[in-house]
Amino acid sequence: MDPKHLLEVFGVVGLLGIIFAETGLLIGFFLPGDSLLVFAGLVAARPAASSVHVNLAVVLVGCSVAAIVGAQTGYWIGRRAGPAIFRRPDSRFFKREYVEKAHSYFDRYGAKTIIVARFIPIVRTFANVVAGVGTMSSQAFATFNVVGGLLWVLSVTLLGYALGKNIPHAEDHLLVIEGVVIALSLVPVALEILRSRRSASSRR
Repeated sequence: MDPKHLLEVFGVVGLLGIIFAETGLLIGFFLPGDSLLVFAGLVAARPAASSVHVNLAVVLVGCSVAAIVGAQTGYWIGRRAGPAIFRRPDSRFFKREYVEKAHSYFDRYGAKTIIVARFIPIVRTFANVVAGVGTMSSQAFATFNVVGGLLWVLSVTLLGYALGKNIPHAEDHLLVIEGVVIALSLVPVALEILRSRRSASSRR
């Protein structure tokens, strides 16, 4: 999906809806949340890049709320559906491997998964549902959800804004930018793996 086309067709309201769906609904895993946030930042910095007028403050506040409410919705879907989600057969829009991948992140990183998963496509959709299926309390989830939602929306959107202000035609390199965002988000994961391995080695 072309984020430029989506933003021009559906506008900021569509952007909010997509961010909500990608973080809260199981069928939203294929939506380009990262790319849309980056592009919204680019457009806010360089209005000529799109026919849509984008106000940076509206995007930051609106998308933060959409991301937080969306994830909370995913959590409650997990609470209501329970283990049936893991038994659901594969279909065109649902693969059990996605849920299992999100579950493996919880096995490794616990509640911090809610923050880390925000920056990883597909995982950010299913991690919230898995948290609801599991034993994470609603209070703990809400805390990590707010922190993760704000970090994701603010950092990715402001990255797009900074690139738009400083790099000509940055909107032509959205895939590269999204790849960099994902790579940077995996740094804490890599550090956590190293820390866990060193801790395990020291106990031997």
